[in-house]
Amino acid sequence: MTIREQTEQWEHEYLSPYAAFSDRSRGRDIPEEQCDIRPVYQRDRDRILHCKAFRRLKQKTQVFLAPAGDHYRTRMTHTLEVSQNARTIAKALRLNEDLVEAIALGHDLGHTPFGHSGEKALNEACSFGFEHHLQSIRVVEFLEKKGEGLNLTWEVRDGIRNHQTSGNPATLEGQIVRLSDKIAYINHDIDDAIRGKVLRESDIPREYTDVLGNSLRERLNNMIHDIVSNSQGKPKIAMTDEVYKAMQGLRTFMFEHVYRNPAAKTEEEKAQHMLKVLFDHYIRHPEEMPEEYAGYIRQEEEDPERIVCDYIAGMTDQYAIAKFEEIYVPKAWRV
Repeated sequence: MTIREQTEQWEHEYLSPYAAFSDRSRGRDIPEEQCDIRPVYQRDRDRILHCKAFRRLKQKTQVFLAPAGDHYRTRMTHTLEVSQNARTIAKALRLNEDLVEAIALGHDLGHTPFGHSGEKALNEACSFGFEHHLQSIRVVEFLEKKGEGLNLTWEVRDGIRNHQTSGNPATLEGQIVRLSDKIAYINHDIDDAIRGKVLRESDIPREYTDVLGNSLRERLNNMIHDIVSNSQGKPKIAMTDEVYKAMQGLRTFMFEHVYRNPAAKTEEEKAQHMLKVLFDHYIRHPEEMPEEYAGYIRQEEEDPERIVCDYIAGMTDQYAIAKFEEIYVPKAWRV
């Protein structure tokens, strides 16, 4: 018996009957020989962790564009906080930690530079729209490894595809990530907003703090405990009505006072304009994109708008700025 088979056997002996067992996965689009050490979801987690799109998350905006400080979240630190919340919940409920971690690490791989403002820019520029959760699927199914993709299991891709608010993940592990994403960004965005003097803890309405807590630590602790206690032994992951209503109310409060606050978002219009200009430029000059992207258009394998979105969505903040400057900002004349 291999180490992988021993781990799969342990899952059946220890995990909840509602867990997604590694040896019962619906599999990959392209069948592969099994690893002798790692079950399929652990293998998927490793593939995501080592892919180029994951590394680029460290230089992509979470909420605050170009903040003057080293402690504001990036898209990567957000991803890691989602992963940690999800793993804590999964372990407490005896669900599959490898699967929740793979979904969590992969859920934002398709996110644009400059956060949701960049996503909005591409959605407006592209005639058939742009959504980052679908782009994350495109990254793992096609863009990574120069058109080969990562060949992840069905369950991991389902969790990534359905991590947004309107999603309906097929596994409890996917449901955990869907809630963990909200828990993470609501709480760390409050922390960053306080750090940036956009918000004070005392500004948060009592109707939410009385239920959720008066600090980052308290809110995380209360939300996670609520999910665990309300989901034990059940075929569904959910908060109690009281806590879920307070979380949604706090999310609405953040949209009104932080996400749409001019003091925090002063550079967003510039970023959106820049990405739209880059989009138009590469539609007119696809040959200026790297061969990996230009080749797809030249061979008429993919819609040009989709490929231009692929290229721009994969940019880091600084790379997008550098390409804009290279194309549109005059350079000093030299002999």
